[in-house]
Amino acid sequence: MRVLVTGAGGYIGRAVVEALGHAGHEPVAMVHSDRSTVPAATEIRPGDLLRADSLADAVRGVDAVCHLAGLTRARESWDQPLRYFAVNVGGTLALLEAMAASGVGVVVFASTGSIYGTPELQPMSEDLPDAPPHPYAASKQAAESAIEWQVRAGGLGAVVLRLFNVAAGADPDPTRIIPRALAVAAGESPSVEVNGDGSAVRDFLHVDDAARAFVAALDAAPRVGAFRRYTIGSGVGTSVRDVVTAAERVTGRPVPVVHRPPAGEPHALVCDPTRAAEDLGWKPCRSELDTIVGDAWAARTHNGRE
Repeated sequence: MRVLVTGAGGYIGRAVVEALGHAGHEPVAMVHSDRSTVPAATEIRPGDLLRADSLADAVRGVDAVCHLAGLTRARESWDQPLRYFAVNVGGTLALLEAMAASGVGVVVFASTGSIYGTPELQPMSEDLPDAPPHPYAASKQAAESAIEWQVRAGGLGAVVLRLFNVAAGADPDPTRIIPRALAVAAGESPSVEVNGDGSAVRDFLHVDDAARAFVAALDAAPRVGAFRRYTIGSGVGTSVRDVVTAAERVTGRPVPVVHRPPAGEPHALVCDPTRAAEDLGWKPCRSELDTIVGDAWAARTHNGRE
C-alpha cells in the first residue's frame, strides 16, 4: 500500500515511515520543505496543512494517509489556542478535502489520550467520556469529530489512535521528564525539578511501539463507512521517581532531584490498550522503562550530545 505520512519529518512521523517500510508498504513522506530528509521514505513530497494546493499534490496517487502533522504542546496551546485550532482542526479539514478530491478513502489519525482529561477511573479505556483539559486536546477532539462525520458521509474509513506519552529515541521535547532526567545525567543540567514527592504516575510508550500501531491500524483495512478509535499506551503506570531511578541505572550516573511544591495534577494517568490488542493484534513490545530510557540515552550518544 502506498501511504502518505503527514508530519513525516517529526519525531513520531519518522518512526511511522520506518515501520511502514519494514511492513512492506511504500511510505511517502509529507514534509514542510523539499530539502528535508526522511531516509526510510520511498518518496518525499513538500506539503503544508494550511496550503490546500500543496495538499492536493501530496495526496495524489496514494492509497491511504497516516495523519500526524500538527501542533502538540499542551502548555503552549493555552497561550495560542487559535493557532492550535487553525492547524489541528483547519489543517485536518483541508487534508480531508484533498483526500476526497483525489479519492483517497483511508486515514489513520494521530490523536491524544489527554482528551480523556483526568478521570478517576484508571486505567483509561475507550469507554470513558471525553473531557479535554486544554486547547491542544480540544483541537484534537474537534479534528476527530470532523473525521468521524466524514466517515458517516460515506467517503472515508478511519482509525483514530489516541496516543499516550510517547518516549525513547531522540525525543525533541526537553520539557518531558525522560529528556530532563537524561540531560542531568549528561551534565547539561544540575538537577531535575520534580513536583511534590515524584509519585505521579504516567503511561510511557516507546516510539517504535507507537509506530507499529499505525501499521496495525492500516493492516486492519478500515473500510469506507467504518470509524474506530483506540487508546494506545503501554498499560503500565510509571512514577516520576521510577524514571529518575531508571535514568541513574541505565546511565550509571547520578541524577539529583530538586523537589518543588506539589502541582495540581492528577496522581495517575494510565492507558488500557486491551481493545487495540483484541481488534488490531497490537501490543507494546519495547515499552519497558529501561528499554525506553536506554534507547533515549543511546540516541543522545548517536547525535553527539554525550
